[in-house]
Amino acid sequence: MLWLNQILQGVLLGGYYALIACGLSFMFGVMRVINLAHGSLAVLAAYALFVLADQYGLSPFVGLIFVLPAMALIGWLLQRLVLDRSARGGLLVPVLSTFGLSIVIDNLLFQRFGADTRSLAPFLDSLSYDSWAINDDIYVGQLAALTFATAVVLIGGLQLFMSRTPLGRAIRATAEDPDTVGLVGINARRVNAAATAIAMVTVGIAGAFLAMRATFDPYAGGPQLIFAFEAAVIGGAGSLWGTLIGGIVLGVAQSLGSQISPQGFLIAGHAVFLAVLFARLMTGGLGFRLRLRTASGH
Repeated sequence: MLWLNQILQGVLLGGYYALIACGLSFMFGVMRVINLAHGSLAVLAAYALFVLADQYGLSPFVGLIFVLPAMALIGWLLQRLVLDRSARGGLLVPVLSTFGLSIVIDNLLFQRFGADTRSLAPFLDSLSYDSWAINDDIYVGQLAALTFATAVVLIGGLQLFMSRTPLGRAIRATAEDPDTVGLVGINARRVNAAATAIAMVTVGIAGAFLAMRATFDPYAGGPQLIFAFEAAVIGGAGSLWGTLIGGIVLGVAQSLGSQISPQGFLIAGHAVFLAVLFARLMTGGLGFRLRLRTASGH
């Protein structure tokens, strides 16, 4: 029964990893860009929510009303001012640009807030620790369940958006052939800016749950980026539902690993990631890359 409980907790943890990986996978699927500022931007959203809660008394859920549009604007500016221009220098320049941006964000947050850890848990009342008892050995945390449900709704909503709306179809078309879509009246630059804005909204949601479920500090973005990258690769970078599966696999591996050894939490997750990556490379790296090119929105 103990192992069953650990698997369940790992599945719920996977919901958070899917949240944090969703925007990273979405940007890669659309623009073939690995955003190394992804984790730092999530922490930025977490700090914004903390300021609204601490200084203005706003619930973190109410604070999202203000933070998510701000994150969308940041995404739009990120694409128009950084990614679009740096892409002219080749595939590596946008990655280096986002790496530099992450350093700037981390150090600005450190300068403003210091090294002390923060959390939104004190502003959630009992949600941060309440749970439902399945039996004497298995408990389901309410916040963990909410996180997992949010991941499913967000990924499902993005999937419907990509397949049912004109903008979603324009994003898919731009992802497939950004040079040709102009012939049918699609402005690739505007579509990519809109896609980045959407990705940053998902990052804002992930940052909110990061702050609600754990503590964070100005340099917490690095570990979150690693978890997001591992979940995205395990599930298939660019695949939205694959991101959820990858997050669950990573979460279950970490949860079971923690039962084997105190250090097993991180080691087991990294080991699964490396095993999946190695298996895909051994079965044909070219095929893997081609699947990534066609996985956007599917």
